Amino acid sequence: MTGTLYVIGVGPGDPEQLTLKAVRILKTVKCVCVPKGREEGSSMALNIVKKVVDLDGKEIIEAHFPMRKTKTPAHACELDTKWNETVETVLGILNKGTDMAFITIGDPTIYSTFFYLYDRLLELNPLLPVEIVPGISSITASAARAKISLGLADEKIAVLPATYVHNIGMVLEHFDTVVLMKVHKVFDKILAELDAAGLAGKAFFISRAGMHDEEVVRNISSLKGKELNYFSMVIIKK
Repeated sequence: MTGTLYVIGVGPGDPEQLTLKAVRILKTVKCVCVPKGREEGSSMALNIVKKVVDLDGKEIIEAHFPMRKTKTPAHACELDTKWNETVETVLGILNKGTDMAFITIGDPTIYSTFFYLYDRLLELNPLLPVEIVPGISSITASAARAKISLGLADEKIAVLPATYVHNIGMVLEHFDTVVLMKVHKVFDKILAELDAAGLAGKAFFISRAGMHDEEVVRNISSLKGKELNYFSMVIIKK
């Protein structure tokens, strides 16, 4: 009998934002798969879980998930090899009848690399039992920390990766609220677009929402030229 794969969103950083269902499952499974963007370093998702659930006696599987995109055949081959190694490891454990929790930051359905793994798992076993457990997303957590509404009545909301910055003017024209995720590398370009549209004063910068070192900035112009954290976003509320 194949084990069940539980895909659990652990929230953006505050361990108290883990759901009751997530905690219950994490307490009962014998194996936890921990995605890592780099082969070295610690897992943020695992550090969150450790503050709530006793993991002693559980098997911890570290899975290296390449986070970079590439168009070159050589690098694409390298990434495929890493993904296939992870798929083989996960299936090997599930095929023994062991239930596994796969933990991921935020919510698994929002810009989560898990779904690359999911597609490959289902190719090999279309009947694989998988349950996705939603978590609090960085989007809603950031809006809460900034004390703003993302949408009311018939207001339109757009959620975009910051790499979409070159078309942000068009988006700002058609949506009431715009959420730009992972803005750290293109913040100055975003600021210039907002200044041009007269909307810099209606934007909030939120970094590491819910963590001990979170930052909420109302005057986003003060951040121009600064080095920003990877876990940061800008919310524009017209």
